[in-house]
Amino acid sequence: MLGIVSQNNFVNQMLEPKSHRIRGPLAHEQYRPQLSGHETFPMRYGWLKKAYDAIAETTLPKVENKSIFSGEDAIARFGVGKNMVSSIRHWASVCGILNDEVSSTTIAPTEFGHLLFAKKGLDPYLENPSSLWLLHWRLAALPTKTTWFWAFNHFNSLTFDRDQLVNGIAHLAKDRSWRRVSQATIRSDVACFIRTYAALPPTKRTGNDSMLESPLVELGLLKATGKRDGFRFVRGPKLTLGEGVFAYATLDFWSRYSRHSSTLSFESLAHEPGAPGRVFLLDENELVDRLANLRRTTKGKLYWSETAGLKQVVRDPNLKFGDCLSLIDVDYHDTACRDVALCH
Repeated sequence: MLGIVSQNNFVNQMLEPKSHRIRGPLAHEQYRPQLSGHETFPMRYGWLKKAYDAIAETTLPKVENKSIFSGEDAIARFGVGKNMVSSIRHWASVCGILNDEVSSTTIAPTEFGHLLFAKKGLDPYLENPSSLWLLHWRLAALPTKTTWFWAFNHFNSLTFDRDQLVNGIAHLAKDRSWRRVSQATIRSDVACFIRTYAALPPTKRTGNDSMLESPLVELGLLKATGKRDGFRFVRGPKLTLGEGVFAYATLDFWSRYSRHSSTLSFESLAHEPGAPGRVFLLDENELVDRLANLRRTTKGKLYWSETAGLKQVVRDPNLKFGDCLSLIDVDYHDTACRDVALCH
C-alpha cells in the first residue's frame, strides 16, 4: 500500500465511535490528537522539495539519517533556523512525502514523495495546481492533523473567527478526554491552520511577502471576510481541481470508509468525515458533476450510477485501492511525458 494511503489501524478499521457528538476517526477511542509539530510555521514554498532531496540522497538501506534534521549541520543544510528545520521535517511527514516511522534512526521517502519530487517526478516544484490539491487532501482528509481534519469535516459554519475554531476544538478535547491539550496549544495550531490557507494582509514591515506564505493559499479555500479576525470557507466549484486528483481522492476515501463494498453512496461521498465533498468544499451539484465524469477519467474503472433511484459510484473489482495514485496521471499528462516511463 502506498505511504500516502497507509494509515494507523484506527483509520483503516473505522470502528464505531462511542461519542454521539462526533463520528469518524476523531471519535475513536485510540485516536491521539496532533496539535503541534509545525513550530508555529505554516508549510512554505520549497520546503517539501528540500526535505525530499535531503533524505533521497541517503538511499542505502538502514542508513541512520534522522540526524539530517537534528545534526549540527542541519541549520546550514536547510538555510533556516533550528525551529524551521523541525517544521520542514513535520510538514514533509504529514504531507506523506517522507516516512518518519521507518525506525528510530531512519527516514525514507515515500512512493508519493518519489512520484512528485524525484528529478523526473511529476511536479518537483509544485507548478501544477493538482499537486497542491493532493497535499491539501493529505492534510484535511486524514485525521493526522487534528485541526485540519476537524475544520474541514466537522465545523459546519461557512464563516468564523479564530476563537470559534479554538473553542470548538477545546470542547472536542474535553469531550474526548484528550490529555495534555492546552488552550494555548490549540490557539497556536488554529493560527497555523489559518495561515496555511488564507492570505495575510500586507503590512509596512512585511509588504506583500506574507500574503502567499503557504502554497496552499493558491487553492482559495479560505478567505478573510474583512471583519476583524473573520474568515470564510469558500464552498462551490473548484476550477483548478483536476479530475485525476478527484478520482484519486474518491478511491482513497473509499479505501478507508468501505473497502469491502463495490459501491459507494452519494451521501457518503458528500457528507462523511474525510469525504471528497467535505474536504474539497464542493456543493452537491458540483459533486454530482464530478462524479459523472469518473467513467471518462478512470476509463470505466469507476463510474456514476443512478439505477433504481440509488445514487452511487460503482468500482470495477480489478481496480485495487493501492493503485489509486495512478489515477492522477491524467492531470499531469504534459509534465509526465517528459519521462517516457510515466507516459500512458
